[in-house]
Amino acid sequence: MATVAERREAAVVGALVADAAIQPLHWIYNEEKLTDLIKDRDDIEFWTPSANPFYCLETGLNSCYGDQSFVILKSLVQSQGVDVEDLKKATYDRFGPKSDYESSVNAAYAGTKEKKLTSADLPLKGPWRHASIKHFLKNFENKMEETGSETDEQIDCVLRMVPVVALYAGRPEMLDRVENVLRVTQNFDTAVSIGLAAARILEYYILHGPSPSVVDQVISQLEDPHRQAPQDLDRAVISFLKEVKACTDKPHHTVVTEKFRKD
Repeated sequence: MATVAERREAAVVGALVADAAIQPLHWIYNEEKLTDLIKDRDDIEFWTPSANPFYCLETGLNSCYGDQSFVILKSLVQSQGVDVEDLKKATYDRFGPKSDYESSVNAAYAGTKEKKLTSADLPLKGPWRHASIKHFLKNFENKMEETGSETDEQIDCVLRMVPVVALYAGRPEMLDRVENVLRVTQNFDTAVSIGLAAARILEYYILHGPSPSVVDQVISQLEDPHRQAPQDLDRAVISFLKEVKACTDKPHHTVVTEKFRKD
């Protein structure tokens, strides 16, 4: 069995490597096209050339998800913990107008009201700015204290919490530090509640190793009236976790496409 220290490291490295490994096949929403593309391959990691229909990067580079996690990791190391102001500046430097994320196409639709992209625009020749990052950049430039998007509820939250949990797992302030980091770019209760639930799951794995009872453990934590970092949406998160738990005997593809698909 790996040690707790080894599991902390594996959480960070595993998330970053996995993100880079699948980046060339990111966001292929047409299932028939994806199936046809990979039908003769078992090893689809680090696919080359990129088949990503939205942005084109060199194989091996991280997506915006992975880049966000790396920025957080670097800030944690340099600040020896969560320093929100340092993280804001680091995020702006990595994704702002002087970064690789700036381009004429990006600039044309940066902000909360973006133009409709056409086939001529895609794939972008460079990295893709997620919605929450666009909102963050605007809020940071306007010198707003709360820089996070108040509407974005996408899965960035689950990736952003990984390095924070890896550092703080087992410490009473872990969930508070995760919330501090999440709200830098996603100041929206849905994203924060989901990110905190994911943080509880990852913390349990880091501290205890593989366990078939992790979902039950997290549900119990969320049901505790004296829990750390309580959120108004915790009851809804419990309901979703129970739905997922009820489907564990079914194939992943079937569950995602028939029960949880959001068109």
